[in-house]
Amino acid sequence: MDIDNTTYHDLSVFNRDDEFSLFHKFDFTNTVGGRDCLARMLYEPFSDLKKILQTQQIISLIITKVEKWPATITNGTIMVMQKFYETPIDDIPAGHDVVNAFLYRALHKSDHSLVRYSITHFAEFIRGMTGLIETFDADDAPDLLRSLLQRARKLLDNDVLLDLGKIAKDQKLLPIQVVTFGNFIRNRFKSGATELMEIFSRLDAWYSMAMATKTLALAIPVLHESDEPGIDAKSLYHILLPQPVAYDVSLNPNNNFLFLTGANMAGKSTFIKAVGVSVYLAHLGMGVPAKEMRLSLFDGLLSNINIEDNISKGESYFFNEVHRVKNTILKINNRRKWLVLIDELFKGTNVEDAMKCSSAVIKGLIKIRNSLFILSTHLYEIGEDLKQYPNINFKYFETTVNGEQLEFNYQLKDGISNDRLGYLILKREKVVDLLEKL
Repeated sequence: MDIDNTTYHDLSVFNRDDEFSLFHKFDFTNTVGGRDCLARMLYEPFSDLKKILQTQQIISLIITKVEKWPATITNGTIMVMQKFYETPIDDIPAGHDVVNAFLYRALHKSDHSLVRYSITHFAEFIRGMTGLIETFDADDAPDLLRSLLQRARKLLDNDVLLDLGKIAKDQKLLPIQVVTFGNFIRNRFKSGATELMEIFSRLDAWYSMAMATKTLALAIPVLHESDEPGIDAKSLYHILLPQPVAYDVSLNPNNNFLFLTGANMAGKSTFIKAVGVSVYLAHLGMGVPAKEMRLSLFDGLLSNINIEDNISKGESYFFNEVHRVKNTILKINNRRKWLVLIDELFKGTNVEDAMKCSSAVIKGLIKIRNSLFILSTHLYEIGEDLKQYPNINFKYFETTVNGEQLEFNYQLKDGISNDRLGYLILKREKVVDLLEKL
């Protein structure tokens, strides 16, 4: 799925304030390698339905057997294994006899201690990987998972490693065991151990996605390949909000453009991001924040939400808005299926100019029927002229005024809002009073 960095930022996939990012929300990994792998996965949503379905199956399978996930493989275990190969030590005897073993312990005490300590962690890792293979390498497991586990099985198919895996957690190792296992791991197993740690990182990332889906009660969406784009979601919400409001969303070629109005703080941006995040997560193979969701496979996702000016280049906010719209048009005019999210188009110019520009852009975009669009605006005046186009669906968020208090129900309604509440907010926050007292 084609997503650019601006869209990743708009959807808060990775955020400077990490606590409020999707990555932070979904990070249930046990290791640094798993965390890095999860980040790579979040950067690579699929365009291939087969890969999406396999990832869904893997996540569902892990959820059903999550209690069998090995607690023995921790980040500390992985760090000890890596450090064992990075730390220079005296050669471990190749001749595995009692005399060499005792001489190594006597003459190389610190190295002997390091080797013995490291071996116990390798044993933990081998037991954990063996348990994963036995639990998940079944005939009905997805091919992607099976191929990875079968590779791990082949790497562990060695008598020395099998014996090492049988070492009990608190078992005291004999000197001859230290040199036997230590020599093999150090000199003959480095590439195998590195590959196995990489395999576990992949498994750890899938585990994290499964735990996020389970813990956050996400629903596995139904995706299908189609020449026409479509989204049909029930009770969809924004996953980063502590108390989100749910929406029903339906977009299809006959109603492929959602024209969204409403006052500031009424919920427009949240709604747009909620739809974008859900479509993005679906293309990762993850669960989505909704009661249920059906959607077509999309080729790309583009947003125009958090535009910034660029002082160093002398580029204004409005110039960057225009540039973003231009790039969007160039990208989506390729007969592929896109979801395009636009929040408050042309905020960087005066109202009259913004209305003219917005109307021109919307009338152009509605010609592209193989993509879906959600656009929010304060410029409700342009809505009347757009009612002539049957593929535009008009929705708004209602705001009620009780005295000087604003009340938001965050519910979508049919029609166009003409709320103008900026001055009321200014007055409610006592800014007007402060200005009068100057």
